[in-house]
Amino acid sequence: MVKRKYPFFLLILLFAGTLTAFLLLPTEEKRVKRRFALLSKNLTKSVGEDAFMMLRKVKGIGGLFGEGCYFIVPDYPLSGTYTREEISRLALQARAHFSDVTLKFYDMKVYFPEKNSARVNLTARLTGNSVGGERVDETRELLCLLKKQEKDWLFQSIEVIEVLRK
Repeated sequence: MVKRKYPFFLLILLFAGTLTAFLLLPTEEKRVKRRFALLSKNLTKSVGEDAFMMLRKVKGIGGLFGEGCYFIVPDYPLSGTYTREEISRLALQARAHFSDVTLKFYDMKVYFPEKNSARVNLTARLTGNSVGGERVDETRELLCLLKKQEKDWLFQSIEVIEVLRK
């Protein structure tokens, strides 16, 4: 009777360990979603943000992109390939037009068409107030491609699919 308990407890311990590892270790999908959370955090600007915080956030934005990220934005003259430095500079210029701004991502669907490649369909919503006091509230559907380089998922392309109407 005593000898039967050990395999049972060993099986329970193995199951608990596997479940704990599954819940605590991030999956590739969670890692991809975390990149969007970082992008949102670094693009967000609050009223009274100091210059040091602004520079740290802008530098963080550049680090999320691969060299030569391609943007397709039909309504704006932004389409083209940009380096990390150019993306950081554009983010700095865009943030300067706002007294406060928030970028949030919704309805994220992550696909892995091939190894080290992620395709993400999502809705992005940009809200805030311009320096001139005008309220901004824009929603876009995006298609993003990320590539895994070393351990990080980096944005390779971002395409605006359509403008959602209220």
